[in-house]
Amino acid sequence: MSAAPLADTVVVRLVRPSDPLAAPLLADLEREYDTRYGVEVFGEPAAVELNRYPEAAFVAPHGSFLLLLADGAAISGGAFMRFDERTAEFKRIWTRADLRGRGLAKRVLAELEREASRLGYERVFLTTGPRQPEAVALYLATGYTPQFDPARPAAEIGVHPFTKDLEPRLAAVPTHDPAPTKETRQ
Repeated sequence: MSAAPLADTVVVRLVRPSDPLAAPLLADLEREYDTRYGVEVFGEPAAVELNRYPEAAFVAPHGSFLLLLADGAAISGGAFMRFDERTAEFKRIWTRADLRGRGLAKRVLAELEREASRLGYERVFLTTGPRQPEAVALYLATGYTPQFDPARPAAEIGVHPFTKDLEPRLAAVPTHDPAPTKETRQ
């Protein structure tokens, strides 16, 4: 993939977590979490967290798993599941390491927020770990409210929870199949 702008070539696709297109995202996320945290911070390898929830948690009507694709390959993505009746919990937010700093994670958040609102959620809850300062900066920059004191050292805080209220959903937006293949070019 060249250093050329991606804006015209990025496709958004809703998939199941088991879709082969999602495999690079999940494998790299597991590798990154294990590298950053090992088992000393959370007491278990990343594979435990990544396999904690059934696939059905991340498909409509209660969740979604989306990818940003360029040239048919996953370059960024994320998912959400039901936290409570009003709240979606965002998870699995990732961008390929060589493409970070290009606004892809912001795009993923915006797409997840849009989809969560479409499914009727009014709020978002998410967490990130103490060894992910770039994620904390992303969430602060995109309007998420920290549910912790950001002045405290990250290691003292541990898991960093955030919330955000969503824009009201648009009326008459069609629902999608639980095994979605929705694509949009933007």
